[in-house]
Amino acid sequence: MAKEQQSKVLIVDDEPNIRHILGAILRKDGYAVQSADNGEGALKLLEEEAFDLIITDLVMPQMGGIDLLHEIQQRRPGTSVVIMTAYGTIKTAVEAMKMGARDYITKPFEMDEVKIVARNALNMAGLVKENRILKQELGRRCACDEMIGDSRAMAEITDMIEKVAKSRATVLISGESGTGKELVARAIHRNSRRSGNPFIAVNCAALSNDLLESELFGHEKGAFTGAMAQKPGRFELADGGTLFLDEVGEISPALQVKLLRILQEREFERVGGTKTIKVDIRLIAATNRDLEEAVKKNDFREDLYYRLKVIEMHTPSLRERIEDIPMLAEHFLKRFSHENGKKLREISSEATNLCQSYSWPGNIRELENAVEYAVIMADERCEELTPEMLPLSIQLAFNRKEDEVKA
Repeated sequence: MAKEQQSKVLIVDDEPNIRHILGAILRKDGYAVQSADNGEGALKLLEEEAFDLIITDLVMPQMGGIDLLHEIQQRRPGTSVVIMTAYGTIKTAVEAMKMGARDYITKPFEMDEVKIVARNALNMAGLVKENRILKQELGRRCACDEMIGDSRAMAEITDMIEKVAKSRATVLISGESGTGKELVARAIHRNSRRSGNPFIAVNCAALSNDLLESELFGHEKGAFTGAMAQKPGRFELADGGTLFLDEVGEISPALQVKLLRILQEREFERVGGTKTIKVDIRLIAATNRDLEEAVKKNDFREDLYYRLKVIEMHTPSLRERIEDIPMLAEHFLKRFSHENGKKLREISSEATNLCQSYSWPGNIRELENAVEYAVIMADERCEELTPEMLPLSIQLAFNRKEDEVKA
């Protein structure tokens, strides 16, 4: 089995101590870390290689964090950027998030905060990468968006996106993990009147209840241990745009009550605060759980469930759209061959049949990983992807299925 590749992080700060401390924290968490003492040095490193995450100070001589963010977006679009800032420049950091930064860290920072922000930024980068994959020039057009696949299931999804985007109604997207629920949410946002405003995504399952509450609603300075500065939440950052809550079925009963209130009143208070903040957002939620069943078991509030599912959509699994698998696999093959300098240009009919026979419990994400594995392990001179190049687990599953048919 191929060893999992380390995420690559670049730290940019003119203070050696900051670079040293951050580097030590992130290396201990398993990241491959490099550093630069200014923006120009960071850009030179970017010319040589890509990074999964860049953490940059906001205020530096010559080239500051905002200018560096612009350059990164031009040269390495899709790279996650986190801004480091002192309390007095938080407003500028928030503006940087609206311009595309993933998050910000306030100085002095806590070790746990750095770990959480880095992990969330990298997770989000993975989702964005997955979304780019599913927005290619293959398949049916949906207003301003393109999605891979011409199956009936995909046609229904794209038609619904076009209709739903015109309203401001709350949307609940259900579907298995890896089926592109955030892709659908982003397509709704891009085709709506809010497209010029922020799209903010939060993975509710990635954070503890206390951290999720702070992430969503923000907090005041001193609200809890480690709250060293005021921090706006995702609801504030999404004002005028769309807030996407992934895995909404995982939030606690207490947070469900607060979420219900903001859906009803469009207002909330930061953690530890008393000032009521009003926002204009469109909420899109997603889940891989059966929320109707969760309601019956009293694991999810019934009133919140019906508030969320004003419009309900379902992202089909690959098992429901097997005719799209060749298109998806071909796209992944082309991309990974280019990235890895391989000559693979096509997929054999036998490999295509294997892919269409496999159940893909991990859906699109699993298919992507399987093709990437095959490309990486392929001989430099190989031009065709064949069944024996795919992961052994897929080959074995296919062989078991054939044996069952013969029996």
